[in-house]
Amino acid sequence: MRKIFGYECKRLLCNKFFIGLILVILFYGWQVLNRVTILGVSHTAPFSPWSYGDYLSRMIPLLWIGALFFLTFFTSKAERRRKVITSATPVKPSVYGLVRCCAALTGTALLALVVILLAIVFYGQMFHWYDWSSLLLPTFLTLVPPLIFALGSGWRLGRLSAWLLFVWMLVPILLMTLPLPEFLGLLNGNVFVERPLTLNILDPAFSLSIGTVITQCVLLLTGILFLVVSPTKSKKH
Repeated sequence: MRKIFGYECKRLLCNKFFIGLILVILFYGWQVLNRVTILGVSHTAPFSPWSYGDYLSRMIPLLWIGALFFLTFFTSKAERRRKVITSATPVKPSVYGLVRCCAALTGTALLALVVILLAIVFYGQMFHWYDWSSLLLPTFLTLVPPLIFALGSGWRLGRLSAWLLFVWMLVPILLMTLPLPEFLGLLNGNVFVERPLTLNILDPAFSLSIGTVITQCVLLLTGILFLVVSPTKSKKH
């Protein structure tokens, strides 16, 4: 299993796409940090959970697209032809699929780590600020649920048709243009801009509504279920 996992990770990470995506993330992330985050959002400090969360939410579309692109490696026509060979191995197809999901998850986690490290460099260089314990909660709530959901839902859609993954890549971009209610505010980042203004305190402590937290939990659990529960196949009589 380790050899299979290592091989799949090598396929995903040792290619021009992964390197190119990292370069795009670094360029775009640095622009966001220097042009938006540095000013602070909604009268909060640039290194507040609100401004940092706004930065993360702006990076979600790129991370979402990256996660789905990893899955295209497993749903292409060439990969479907290779399935004839891999199906002959002693490893169960469900286990083999789970290993591939873990490889895609590893690649997505590395992309997210690049986003986080970029912010660490920015805050250290610009403000000599290193209190990262205060940003752990917005990091987890903003990044983990949507990316796990992207992988889980993308895995299911890719099993149906490879082109559905490319359509699904447009979802976070579409959400960024919609005026979503507060409980969906983490899906497009609006909650980081709008909620501080409703608390009537200058640079308020980070807090989210119960509805927002429930929404993120539902996304996370749904994504996990999509990844670990194999779809039921109808039996032929």
